[in-house]
Amino acid sequence: MNRKVLVAGVGMIPFAKPGQSEVYNVMGEKAARMALEDSGVDYKDVQQAYAGYVYGDSTCGQAALYGVGLSGIPIVNVNNNCTTGSTALYLARQAVESGAIECAIAVGFEEMRPGALATYFTDRPIALTRFVDAMDDIVGYDETLPRAPQFFGGAGKEYAEQYGMKAETFAKVQVKARQHAANNPLALFRAPLSVEEIMESAPIFGPLTKFQCCPPTCGAAAAIICSEEFARKHNVRSPVAIQAQVMTTDTESTFKDKSMMKLIGYDMAQSAADQVYEKAGIGPEDVDVVELHDCFTANEVLTYEALRLTPAGTAEKFILDGDNTYGGKVVTNPSGGLLSKGHPLGATGLAQCYELTNQLRGTADQRQVAGAKHALAHNLGLGGACVVTLYGQVN
Repeated sequence: MNRKVLVAGVGMIPFAKPGQSEVYNVMGEKAARMALEDSGVDYKDVQQAYAGYVYGDSTCGQAALYGVGLSGIPIVNVNNNCTTGSTALYLARQAVESGAIECAIAVGFEEMRPGALATYFTDRPIALTRFVDAMDDIVGYDETLPRAPQFFGGAGKEYAEQYGMKAETFAKVQVKARQHAANNPLALFRAPLSVEEIMESAPIFGPLTKFQCCPPTCGAAAAIICSEEFARKHNVRSPVAIQAQVMTTDTESTFKDKSMMKLIGYDMAQSAADQVYEKAGIGPEDVDVVELHDCFTANEVLTYEALRLTPAGTAEKFILDGDNTYGGKVVTNPSGGLLSKGHPLGATGLAQCYELTNQLRGTADQRQVAGAKHALAHNLGLGGACVVTLYGQVN
């Protein structure tokens, strides 16, 4: 990084079921206003804006931010599948790091519909055509079933067959997610679930049952990003540093190795994490808390190893030993994650930023990870992109 980049403030509204939220522009405006208030920065001092959403027409970012102010700044609309929120953050960070500007806002929001993710433009090739064809070649593809669970369920099945992992161990990931979400007032699902309840819910694909799939969710989150000089000048109260950040996309291994694990982004995640560790000069053993992309329990299992939190083939032991929660090696998804907090696609990466900023500030209340100094975020999108961000305390 050319110069230190800080998270000056964060904002997030409670996540809600489709049909039970406010409209997208109101949610986005609220999250942006909360981030500005948290930072103590006036909107007139923000020089660029990056607005992320997946389901919406062009210039929805303007519709949300015009409610905050009509300052004439550039507003860039971002759509990068489930990595959209982190992509907005990535662009804001780049702009500040380069010296082009001193302060930017990244906001993500989503107003979703009930049910599985669907293709809206059916009169042209879908963006995931290459991925669907590859899946069909590896394990087959059933057009009558939701697409995403087939990808991630197929990857979970491959992992279980390769390492002998029990189906109940996947369910334990959701048990942990609900336990964490119980302490998060912004999470959608806070009621506890047992392994038995999870296993008895409707089977979806591979090891996945209904309660092992993240729900469609509405919500918004935002972050104010600035330089160290800007933070001093504007008396920013509790900044957090972005120590390293990397975005990766697919390489040849995604398709040529005929692996469902690689098809859903294992190599992208591992490459991004390795680069982040190298840039920051730390190792995975130094990470205290992680918000990772648990769109399905299977993906959380794979991501433990992709981020090198535990060696390949040891995720089951990692889970059974409690090394993924409080008192273990690294607390994963203290917010409840996508599984229990919810997954409004455009907001997810910035919701991760919200959680980890509060963890490093020591303001996460009952979710607080004691002594947290390094916090890692992993945000994945099929199609494909992966953003890994390391946050740290400001020295």
